[in-house]
Amino acid sequence: MAATDKIHQPVKNALIKDGWTITAEPYSIAIEEEYLFADMSAERITADSRVEMIVVEVKTFGGRSLIHALEEALGQYRIYRQYLAETLPDCKVYLAVSDQAYDLLEKRPTFRFLMRHKEFALIVVAIDKEEIQQWIE
Repeated sequence: MAATDKIHQPVKNALIKDGWTITAEPYSIAIEEEYLFADMSAERITADSRVEMIVVEVKTFGGRSLIHALEEALGQYRIYRQYLAETLPDCKVYLAVSDQAYDLLEKRPTFRFLMRHKEFALIVVAIDKEEIQQWIE
């Protein structure tokens, strides 16, 4: 199991502030005998009393190559999304990023291309305030 990203705790705190209850850290995904681990899962009760569940993969994007990190994040995200679409179809998968990382990513044509094609659902977090800035579907 991989170590958590350095923004893991601020993202978790932001979700809690937004009314979510963290239900697993990490969230285990078993595909036959293989296990994958998303960073966390969370739930909340909607206004119409339904339980809403999300799985969140946290990414710092602090490495040497922003595009390489984006490629890796997209791979993880797609695996989680495809598997959960079959096993928990009402569960949404999000990639959580800091507001600073989002600002850098937005400048990259590859990222803008992926967003136009709705390859990611994002949670953008103001790390210093531990608050969600935006949800991008």
